[in-house]
Amino acid sequence: MKLSDHRDIPKAKRIVVKVGSSSITGENEKNLDLLVAAISKVKNNNQDVILVTSGAIATGMPLLDFTSKPTDLATSQALASVGQSRLMLRYQNSFDRFNALVGQVLLTAGDLEQEETSTNAKEAINRLLELGVIPVVNENDTVATQEIRFGDNDRLAALVAVLLEADALVLLSDVDALYDRPPTEDGAQKIEWVEPEDDLSSIKIGGSGSNVGTGGAETKLGAARVATESGVTVLLTSIGNCDRVLQGERVGTWFRAKGSN
Repeated sequence: MKLSDHRDIPKAKRIVVKVGSSSITGENEKNLDLLVAAISKVKNNNQDVILVTSGAIATGMPLLDFTSKPTDLATSQALASVGQSRLMLRYQNSFDRFNALVGQVLLTAGDLEQEETSTNAKEAINRLLELGVIPVVNENDTVATQEIRFGDNDRLAALVAVLLEADALVLLSDVDALYDRPPTEDGAQKIEWVEPEDDLSSIKIGGSGSNVGTGGAETKLGAARVATESGVTVLLTSIGNCDRVLQGERVGTWFRAKGSN
């Protein structure tokens, strides 16, 4: 369905929710339970919900005594290998409170660029949803090479939303909305609504605000373009607003999908 404004979110048939590493790891680890509670409400409302999560590398870092994200691919892959199973355990333990089962889906860019593998991924995720399982998607960091990695899970989430023909993509981070400059700067103005034809080139872009994430405003704008061009509405807000945005409150930034009213 085409969504007109925030109040339509509880009516959406299918929603993809993406959360960044820094929002659910380290000192923000407690936010994972808030996110799970919000997603469980969506599921109980008979809406399909797919979670795209970062955090495997960040989860593995303290287990192997790393204090900052490594720059070489092999070490990142090793940390992801250790962290991914622990991250999924955290999600399943949290969803157990709501008697919900999660299923792990690991993808690379190549999987979604080839017809056979993208079709298989779509069918597998759709089957999980039919079985009442919440798909938890992450990049397959352990086997992905530098050339084919998504680089950030914002783009991965947008591609998954398009593949699954979702009604909405909700991007959750540490910032409550899109701003015309980094929100820590004086005079930064919140942008609450973006039309498909809006020129955002004057926005002063900042990078990731943490030492564990790869994204930032730039990657989220890129993801929003990918999704909205294919008819998927995008909402950008903070992890603290996850329940409010999924319940249809007017928070964050709304990116209107191309072709919607």
